Amino acid sequence: MTTRWLTPDEQRAWRSYVSAATLLEDALDRQLQQEAGLPHLYYSILVTLSEAPERRLRMTVLAEALKITRSRLTYAVARLEKDGAVRREGCPTDKRGCLAVLTDAGLKLVERTAPSHVATVRAAVFDHLSPEQVRQLEEICTGIARAIQGDGPHGDELPWRRRSQGESRH
Repeated sequence: MTTRWLTPDEQRAWRSYVSAATLLEDALDRQLQQEAGLPHLYYSILVTLSEAPERRLRMTVLAEALKITRSRLTYAVARLEKDGAVRREGCPTDKRGCLAVLTDAGLKLVERTAPSHVATVRAAVFDHLSPEQVRQLEEICTGIARAIQGDGPHGDELPWRRRSQGESRH
């Protein structure tokens, strides 16, 4: 198999993306650590639960929504549970399932933290983009996510998908 190397334009775009993504994640983590003592992932868990019906979701659904592994979610929820922001409950319709539930304390934490978090996101990203660029950013990120998840027109062409379907690495 021949490697399709990135063109100079693609290489610059890729490096710009990696730099921006790394800097943004660091800025969000820094702000949330200072404001609430939480990493960005934990805040995302709380926000997702705050938007769910009755502030509760099955752990598997929550992991899928956040695009993380169940084991990573379990670890994060255990920490949030220890802090009183989340509690776990058995699933009434499936004895094997578990629900993550946002507590009142967790909701207050989200409400207290959200304004400065949004200000950080706005200052780091959206204040620098035109409405057209915001639309393009959404389109680009959606396309990338679909491709990685295998939902896009070329999702089956991703190297790790071919390997997982029994093809050799060589």
